[in-house]
Amino acid sequence: MIKSYVRDIITGLGSLLTGMKVTIKVMFTKGNTVEWPRQTAQLPEKFRGHIMLVPNESTGFAKCIACGSCVRACPSNCITVKGAKPEGAKKKSPTLFALDFTKCSLCGLCVESCPVDAITFSRDYALVDYSSKPFSAMNLLDDVASPFSGGSE
Repeated sequence: MIKSYVRDIITGLGSLLTGMKVTIKVMFTKGNTVEWPRQTAQLPEKFRGHIMLVPNESTGFAKCIACGSCVRACPSNCITVKGAKPEGAKKKSPTLFALDFTKCSLCGLCVESCPVDAITFSRDYALVDYSSKPFSAMNLLDDVASPFSGGSE
């Protein structure tokens, strides 16, 4: 009985010393803390923020042709697209491209299914608000030019 008691004390003391060794080692190493917003974290190359529309380099309008393939591919049903044909244009352009980011699972199926590569992931990670309302009705056309005078429907 005394032998097991002494063995337990020695085992516990060894465990304590191992823990203290780890603590002291970490105490003298530089941490990985980023003091946001003064500093920003370095994002991985494959970071997925919310989706965004890619503008056409020549016109500045969205590349989107309002075909709806992203809507059909989305398993979360969080994308709404409406389109119309501008005067003199050959293809439709979106009049509404809404994203409910509160439902989005960031799966990337919408990006992969787009036939004209009009959707990509943003690098924006600092989306904050006191309510979810701004994220449940994000109009992605706000960030690109529109061939329609009103911009959105």
